[in-house]
Amino acid sequence: MAAEFLSSARAIRTPGKNNSYTGKPVPDIITDGFFTVDEKWSVKYWNKEAENISGIQAKDIVGMNLWEKCSDIIPVEFYNVYHFAFLQNTPAHFEDYWGEMGSWFDVITYHCDDTLSVSFKSSNRPWQPENPEWRLGILNELYRFITEVTNDCLWEWNFKSKHLFWIDGGHKRVFGYPIENATIPQSFWESMLHPEDKERVLSRLSEIKKEGTSIIWEDEYRFKKANGEYSFVQDRGHIIYDNEGVASRMIGATQDITARKSAEKKLLQERLARQKEITYTVLTAKEKESAIIGRELHDNMNQILGAVKLYIETAKNDEAHQEICLVRSCEYIVSVIDGVRKIATNLAMSSMTEGLFESIFILAGDHMYVNPIKIEFQHNGINEEEINQTLQVGIFRIVQEQLDNIIKHAKASWAIINLTRNANEIILLISDNGQGCDMAKTKMGMGIIN
Repeated sequence: MAAEFLSSARAIRTPGKNNSYTGKPVPDIITDGFFTVDEKWSVKYWNKEAENISGIQAKDIVGMNLWEKCSDIIPVEFYNVYHFAFLQNTPAHFEDYWGEMGSWFDVITYHCDDTLSVSFKSSNRPWQPENPEWRLGILNELYRFITEVTNDCLWEWNFKSKHLFWIDGGHKRVFGYPIENATIPQSFWESMLHPEDKERVLSRLSEIKKEGTSIIWEDEYRFKKANGEYSFVQDRGHIIYDNEGVASRMIGATQDITARKSAEKKLLQERLARQKEITYTVLTAKEKESAIIGRELHDNMNQILGAVKLYIETAKNDEAHQEICLVRSCEYIVSVIDGVRKIATNLAMSSMTEGLFESIFILAGDHMYVNPIKIEFQHNGINEEEINQTLQVGIFRIVQEQLDNIIKHAKASWAIINLTRNANEIILLISDNGQGCDMAKTKMGMGIIN
C-alpha cells in the first residue's frame, strides 16, 4: 500500500486534471476539534470534529456563550487557560485531563485580532478511521498535490472558513511554533507577515483568487518566527475551485529560503565590488594613457618643434649655415611626423572598428609598421558571425594587451596569435620568442587585471 501511495503521489498530472481534487479538507480527515470565540466568549466557528468530541452541534452553539452552553462539560480549569491565552501573542500548547470526557486532551490556542482559536485532540479518539481505504484514498489524492510543490512546511488553507491547517510539524521544526497537525486562523498567519510585505502578498493573492483562472499561487515574503526573528520564505500552493468556479481551498507548502537570500545578497555585493574594481581599472588605464600622450607631446614633440623653429630662424639670418639648418629642420619635422603617427596608431588600436578577425589583422599590421617585429595571426574552424559582439571585444582586448606586453617587455622579433575552436570552447594561444618572465616573481599588474 505504501508503494501504491508513493506511485500515485509521483504521478505526472496534466494541467487539465490538476484541479480535479475533490477530497475533503484535512481538518475533516484528521480528528482535531477546532473552534473560535471572541472576547465575550461568543462562539464564531465550531467544526465537525468538535461536534463529535463534545456531542454539541455547530448550529446549537455558534453565536452563544461558550461557558454558558458548555458549563456542564468543560472543566473550570480550562477557563483559566483560555483566559490567559487571550493575553498572549504567540500560540500556547498544553495538555490537561477532562474528567467529564474521561480522557486527556492535547490543546493548542492562538489569539489574534480579538479572536481566540482553539484546536484540541482527545486521547480517546485517536486517528483510527472507520474506513481506512477511503481515507487513504483521500490522503493519496491530497499528497499527490502536495508532492508537486515541496515537502517542507505543508499546509491546507480553507478560504471560506479563513483557517489554515499546518500539517506534519514543518512549521514547528522550521519556525519554532508548537504546532503540529493543527488548525490556525488566517488572521494569525497574516499577523506574522512582515509589515513591509503584508499588503503586497495579500493583494496579489486576492487578485489571483478573483481572476479564477490560476491554479498556482507563489510568492516570497518575510515571516516572523516564534523567537521574533524574520525568515525569508517562499510559499507555493495549488488552488482548489468549487463547482461555481470560486476559489475555496489551497494546498501547498512553505520553504525557508533565508540561506538562499543571504547567498544572493553576498553574491550581489561581490559583483558590485568587482564592478567598482573594473571601473577603477578602466579609469586608471585611461588616465595613464592620457598621461603618456601628454608627456610625449610636451617632452618630445614640443622640444623637437622648438628646435625646428630655432634652425629656421638661424637659416633666415645666417646665410653661411642656411643649408645645414634647413636640412636639420627637415630631419626633425620627419621625426615629429613619425611620432604623431605612433600616437595616432596607438589611439586607433584602442578600439575595434571592424570585425574580430579584421581588427586583429589591422592591430598586428600597425604594430609591425612601427616596431621591428613579425606578427602572424591564424584562425581555424571558427565562424566569426557565431561569436557575439561582447565576446569578440573581449578576445580583441586580450590580444591587444598581450601584444603591448610583448612589444614593451619581451623584446621579441616574432609572435603568433592562434585562435581555434573545440566544441563549445574558444582557445586563444599567443606565443613569442621573447625573453619571457619568472612566473614565481610575477605581479598582478594593470595588464593582468585588464
